[in-house]
Amino acid sequence: MGVPALAALGVAGLPGLAWASGGAAGHHAVPPLWTVSFFVVMLLSIAILPLTPLEHWWHKNHNKLLLGMLLAVYPVLHITVIDPNTHALLETGHEYFSFIVLLGTLFYVSGGIFLSGDLKATPATNLKFLVFGTLIASLVGTTGASMLLIRPVLRTNHERKYKVHVVVFFIFLVSNIGGSLLPIGDPPLFLGYLRGVPFLWTLGLVKEMALVSGLLLVIFYFLDRHFYAKESAADREYDAATVEPLRVEGKINVLWLLGIVLCVAFTPQSWGAAREAMMVGCCLGSHFTSPKDTRSKNEFTWFPIIEVAALFIGIFLTMIPALEILKAQGGSLGVDSPAKFFWFTGVLSSFLDNAPTYLVFFSTAQGMVESGAQAMAYPADQMVHMTVAGATEVPAIILQAISLGAVFMGANTYIGNGPNFMVKAIAEEQRVEMPGFFGYMKWSLLLLVPSFGLVTVLFFLK
Repeated sequence: MGVPALAALGVAGLPGLAWASGGAAGHHAVPPLWTVSFFVVMLLSIAILPLTPLEHWWHKNHNKLLLGMLLAVYPVLHITVIDPNTHALLETGHEYFSFIVLLGTLFYVSGGIFLSGDLKATPATNLKFLVFGTLIASLVGTTGASMLLIRPVLRTNHERKYKVHVVVFFIFLVSNIGGSLLPIGDPPLFLGYLRGVPFLWTLGLVKEMALVSGLLLVIFYFLDRHFYAKESAADREYDAATVEPLRVEGKINVLWLLGIVLCVAFTPQSWGAAREAMMVGCCLGSHFTSPKDTRSKNEFTWFPIIEVAALFIGIFLTMIPALEILKAQGGSLGVDSPAKFFWFTGVLSSFLDNAPTYLVFFSTAQGMVESGAQAMAYPADQMVHMTVAGATEVPAIILQAISLGAVFMGANTYIGNGPNFMVKAIAEEQRVEMPGFFGYMKWSLLLLVPSFGLVTVLFFLK
């Protein structure tokens, strides 16, 4: 599945043409609340079906796609026939295909970088992997960092029996929290940048990012020491006997990865499908210039990105009514403080995908400013002035809360951020018995939620 799969990514970008020419949204009735049920069933299917006798049926990606399409029938009918809203459908299509092209190109190009070798799987080694991944996630994106490092991390730990926690913390830090500092780090921040948030503004989130990352890294180190002590002497001896230094193959892909990052960072949204086409071009360049065996050495398969594409088309389509309801009634939810924006954005990002959820609350905040809401009455020097002409400014503390809620709490579930499912799928391909949907949430409730509570107290209850 080489060039044909890459060509498919190119076709995936074509709906951007429709987006570029789509008409403005008109007045539409708010979808009835019961239409959210299709989205709820989609989420419950992801959570429950892997735990039932239907597990083997669910494992096939075409069945995930089939269920998503069936559940999306009424939401799509509602916005195309019952209450036509072409704008919402085109907007969803654009976001989905841009999302998949971004994830797919980063996935393929980073798969061409092979870090050979097998380090000793000590807590110190694993800590270094997580620190490095957290630091580069804002530079190459959470997807790029995740796909670059997850295989070396799994290879280093393959002799260990207790390693599930390593992958869980990897998702927390590398696939999510590490992407907080630049718009190219995580899709919500990129969407904010396109709406006018200054490119370097997100660097101001470094205190919150450092606090949560530092706490999690300390917890991880001592937890990994605990599990490492439980490994058998034979496994530890085998691990020490098979150590090989790290070597980098496929270095040309660092340039192609940089090309994708530059496409994301500096191509305006008005270019339509041109940005996606350039990203696919980088992907094709990687295909033809990479050493032929790097992806086979990485045990590269298309399964993880196909799984993400199959699942998220159902998620994106079934969540249209939920997002329309939030857009129409978000201001009446009582979200009137930084702490509430942080938690509302975060909790919904955990289940609605963090990129569109970010946009909903970003738009809600702008609407409240435009309506003169008292909750948005901040001095001029505490407002973020947008770089897009005519865009409404937003209080800095509110935008911080929305940004951190979306990025941080995308780690709460497997579906909160695109790389989460990809890392899970790759780990399972390597025979790591990852927890199910609710099992993973036990980790996030125990470790992430208290950390986010501390962020609330220190930064949003002033």
